[in-house]
Amino acid sequence: MKGIVSSKQQQPLVFAYYVTGHGFGHATRVVEVVRHLILEGHIVHVVTAAPDFVYTSAIQSPRLFLRKELLDCGAVQCDALTVDRIASLEKYSETAVIPRETILATEVKWLQSIKADLVVSDVVPVACRAAADAGIRSVCCTNFSWDFIYAEYVVDAGSHHRSIVLQIAEDYSHCEFLIRLPGYCPMPAFRDVLDVPLVVRGLHKTRAEVRKELGVKEDVKLVIFNFGGQPAGWKLQEEFLPPGWKCVVCGGSDKEEYPPNFIKLLKDAYTPDVIAASDCMLGKIGYGTFSEAMAYKLPFVFVRRDYFNEELFLRNMLEHYHGGVEMIRRDLLTGCWQPYLERAIRLKPCYDGGVNGGEVAARILQDTALGKKHASDKPCGARRLRDAIVLGYQLQRVNNRIIGIPDWYNLEENKLVGRSSEGSQFLREVEDFEILHGDPQGLPDTVAFLKSLADIGARHDSEKDTDDEVREDLAAAGLFNWEEEIFVARAPGRLDVLGGIADYSGSLVLQMPIREACHVAVQKNHPSKQKLWKHAQARHHADHEKLAPILEIVSLGSELNNRGPTFDMDLSDFKDGEKLISYEAARKYFAKDPSQKWAAYVAGTIVVLMTELGVCFENSISILVSSGVPEGKGVSSSAALEVATMSAIAAAHGLNIPPRDLALLCQKVENHVVGAPCGVMDQMTSACGEANKLLAMVCQPAEVLGVVDIPSHVRFWGIDSGLRHSVGGSDYGSVRIGTFMGRKIIKSTAAGLSKGNNKDDMDKDGIELLNNEASLDYLCNLPPHRYEGVYVDKLPETVTGEEFIKKYVNHEDSVTTIDPKHIYAVKAPTRHPVYENFRVEAFKALLTATTSDGQLSALGELMYQCHYSYGACGLGSDGTDRLVELVQEMQHSKASKSENGTLYGAKITGGGSGGTVCVIGKNFVGSNEQILEIQRRYLVATGFKPYVFEGSSPGAGKFGYLKIRRRNATE
Repeated sequence: MKGIVSSKQQQPLVFAYYVTGHGFGHATRVVEVVRHLILEGHIVHVVTAAPDFVYTSAIQSPRLFLRKELLDCGAVQCDALTVDRIASLEKYSETAVIPRETILATEVKWLQSIKADLVVSDVVPVACRAAADAGIRSVCCTNFSWDFIYAEYVVDAGSHHRSIVLQIAEDYSHCEFLIRLPGYCPMPAFRDVLDVPLVVRGLHKTRAEVRKELGVKEDVKLVIFNFGGQPAGWKLQEEFLPPGWKCVVCGGSDKEEYPPNFIKLLKDAYTPDVIAASDCMLGKIGYGTFSEAMAYKLPFVFVRRDYFNEELFLRNMLEHYHGGVEMIRRDLLTGCWQPYLERAIRLKPCYDGGVNGGEVAARILQDTALGKKHASDKPCGARRLRDAIVLGYQLQRVNNRIIGIPDWYNLEENKLVGRSSEGSQFLREVEDFEILHGDPQGLPDTVAFLKSLADIGARHDSEKDTDDEVREDLAAAGLFNWEEEIFVARAPGRLDVLGGIADYSGSLVLQMPIREACHVAVQKNHPSKQKLWKHAQARHHADHEKLAPILEIVSLGSELNNRGPTFDMDLSDFKDGEKLISYEAARKYFAKDPSQKWAAYVAGTIVVLMTELGVCFENSISILVSSGVPEGKGVSSSAALEVATMSAIAAAHGLNIPPRDLALLCQKVENHVVGAPCGVMDQMTSACGEANKLLAMVCQPAEVLGVVDIPSHVRFWGIDSGLRHSVGGSDYGSVRIGTFMGRKIIKSTAAGLSKGNNKDDMDKDGIELLNNEASLDYLCNLPPHRYEGVYVDKLPETVTGEEFIKKYVNHEDSVTTIDPKHIYAVKAPTRHPVYENFRVEAFKALLTATTSDGQLSALGELMYQCHYSYGACGLGSDGTDRLVELVQEMQHSKASKSENGTLYGAKITGGGSGGTVCVIGKNFVGSNEQILEIQRRYLVATGFKPYVFEGSSPGAGKFGYLKIRRRNATE
């Protein structure tokens, strides 16, 4: 092996190799690195939870020592395709956090006892810290790290788990450098990286030898089924395979009986040989399956796993080399395999990179153990993580370039730059379409969307698929009947200027529709004219159904958010016989496949229209979604999607739904079909908002009070913190529960006071006041002076769910459920809406006051107060706090004061726990310069360049809809 010093010239080195407890993929690649180290005469101690045969089947050597130990748990899976995020964090806590001190002491003692020269981790966090404590150098070798994977889980689990992510990042920071494998995720905790080729196990037998042993003739198509198990209660069936096919099952149960065309592989079988002898693979994407499929040019039919972020990066690489076909989970479980398998065997995978990563990594490890220095003197990455990775901070790395927003969003932004709004330019952009109804209103993003529709139509005309086209483009090209009418709607996201989480407590809220918007194109067709995707054709053909309406959806840009780009279903699935299914049944229907759960936001509008308005959909529906509203930033991407979709569907079916009513219907989509409790302010702003105005509304009960002009000297910006916002996260829900608990306590206290012993000392007005407060509908109706004077001392800081239920029975909120074991904050969540409503009323009045620095200072102060009130409720985040601090530093700097200031205040927005910060300042060029300076400082501090939201656009009601028809190409 070139570059490895012969063992004859040196004493054997001792390596301690720690392997994570997540899956066989890590173990199989470790085998290859360890094999090369042992070939050179070194001693390797592998710390693993994997079965011995994984190592001993490939390495028979007295220099290999296996030590059974589980020091991390990876991702806990409910089945082969489903990750339990909260259980993963809890299991990691049990495995690695609670016994941490014992683990460290044990590992340090063991490392010293074997006289290890180097510690290698793939990718056990505590191993790096143990090595540092033992005074031994350490290196990680992986394509992902657990801080990146778990960061997304923290969004759902709540901030009390954030210490896990920080601890993991801190442990990795003790590692000297990272040996990074292809298909890698962002791993900012490591100081330096060395890239190596794919680590792939070699072959022991030829294709002919393997097929002979399996009893499979060469003319038989062979698929290897590789999921590491199969969903509980689900059986493989003979009809799943097309005629002339056989399937080899990896990891199958010994208790399971298999059909004659399925072959159960022995547990200790050497799978690379079987992979190379197969015609395609059907499985989930993990490093082991991915690398061997790439190396042996095997087409890979994959089904997405939910909530495992590694998959996106491996999948992108797989598809780049034309090796992947995605199968919908529903079709996996129902046995509609044929169209996918047939498409797979037509692929020509073309990966031509190196596959000797095991040898290269072994050489690097040996050099390091001998004292060679590979790492640079860069600042430790973990320090950047303290403000960045908590609550789902994510980086996208493309061609070694760190970017702050998805590529598709950058591309859309570039389309808008330099675009003229003059009529001649506009006509050039939309000349492919005849506009039969509506007005694009010169909106650049609408022009860009129409242009993209024209490009999609042109691809359809060419009737030729290019090798570099992604699946969503191919699906979109065949979605519409291009000679028929198409209906287009547009709905913007929103910037929460003030009001936020006080919406469900009846507070006034002020919201601004932003420039970024979602476009949805809808076409209805008679079932006989509907173009079916191949798997849908196979499904309908197999069922021998008569022509029935179906729904097909394509979501452009979905790949960058780890979602399936297409969704289809029979509209009859929304019925149980002649009866409509319930919202609960619809929610379960979409939850079956997490990679396609996004479709609930789109298809859920149909369920709601059928349920609430009795609409009967007799035609097939094709929907194309293209959203410029970034997800997870707290600017209501989901509301924009719902409102745009329902607006387009309503237009296509001749439904005249007023904007307010449409917003209320869309709220039902999110609350009942998606299952994410939310107020209605997001949908109201998206539907009823007006450009460059603040929409004033109360959400309980939902009522639009009108719009408030933004004075010409005032401007609002949104700055993305890079922390993924989640309304469905447990923090938001806990705060809401605590708020309703506080209201119940106040009502109970008021009732007690009105009937108390001092009743005779009270006048009639005082008793009436208490009686009113005893029946308090919304906390916003309680003035701050009454809260402070009567109730503040009656509220506990916290209370367990069990204690509250025992004393008060329930909290009178139909949207949330109390967990008896959970400890809820009460005082801070109750105080927030009481004061927030006062702040919003004052803010609204100040906007109409005389222009002055005092006016701007007061507006900014109200925003600061709101921000810190969020933090007191537990809905702050390190990233949003840092942005607000940067605004304050800028506001109070000497330079700013000498120029009479430009920025005056900032606050976290929406549901909190990450997302976007709203900033108020003068509408002046100097303000933009300061915003850019804040962007630059945040990038330096965190490694993340925040996106800046600026500008406004009309809501869906003001935009209306477009009815377009593509012009004949020969005209």
